[in-house]
Amino acid sequence: MSTTTATTTREITFTAAAREALSEAMAADPRIFVVGEGIGARGGNFNTTTGLYELYGPMRLRDTPIVERGFVGMCTGAAMTGSRPVVDFMFVDFILDAMGELINQVAKMQYMSSGRLKMPMVLRGCIGISGASATHHSGSYYPLFVNIPGFKVVLPSNAYDAKGLLTTALKGDDPVLFLEHKLVLNNKGHVPEESYSIPFGQAAVVREGTQATVVALSSMVKKVSDACDSLAKEGISIELIDPRTVAPLDVDTVLQSVHKTGRLLIVDEAFGPCGVGAEISAQVTARGFDDLDAPIQRLNGVHTPTPYSPPLEAAVVPDVKQIVQAIRDLLAE
Repeated sequence: MSTTTATTTREITFTAAAREALSEAMAADPRIFVVGEGIGARGGNFNTTTGLYELYGPMRLRDTPIVERGFVGMCTGAAMTGSRPVVDFMFVDFILDAMGELINQVAKMQYMSSGRLKMPMVLRGCIGISGASATHHSGSYYPLFVNIPGFKVVLPSNAYDAKGLLTTALKGDDPVLFLEHKLVLNNKGHVPEESYSIPFGQAAVVREGTQATVVALSSMVKKVSDACDSLAKEGISIELIDPRTVAPLDVDTVLQSVHKTGRLLIVDEAFGPCGVGAEISAQVTARGFDDLDAPIQRLNGVHTPTPYSPPLEAAVVPDVKQIVQAIRDLLAE
């Protein structure tokens, strides 16, 4: 649950909710600044900073050249000396050009300094397959960062979580990957006008059920919810869990659900090998084996570079029909 005590809500988009969290944090803390390509007067490719340039000016919304390793290195130094940088990568694929800085400096600095140096950096960018964006603009990559100690990895799936989780990210002292799927950016949801936060490592039970548990990540939450609605018409009761963060990962909520339902399916657009679903499966098997009435199942995107062709692109991503069939197969075990 969030820590909000708000009494009023309105419906706004995921992007507007995240932008509101960023603006509120910048107003409250002058140490926060944003860097990225086109995030100044233009407001970002995905409107992540629209209107903020007019509020906070060019010193705090700094357009950069196309030099990812350079501005990540700059922000690493800034974070070490007390500033709170936000790096807007536009597409998370572009973050790969800065992997040396990210893995050897950003993730390790607090450990190497025995905690004397903090690393309050938020690294945000769009993930996922949609809109014929092709293979250089469609990656997710969050399993890579889950594997590296030091990072927090956040996967909001809706507008309410976008504001609450980004608020938490902007107040912490750790580097946070805040990864926003392109398909959810324009989705609207009820979001309080007041400031609120959502703790990391606390999954959401999106809907309760009794016959099987489905863990869905990022954009898959909406698709699984639609699948559950379809199955509910036949009297099939599915519990849906959204981890919200995958580092830290709340396996306890999944275990509590599996104790009730006896079955588990993990749905993730990202690749299956060495993925988040494999980690959840391993932990549930180790800690909740006696609760399982069937083998754990995973449904992932096809393990291939993302095609440019829209029909081929659609063929590599799990859809509602495939999710429904995967749930039916699990219940038949």
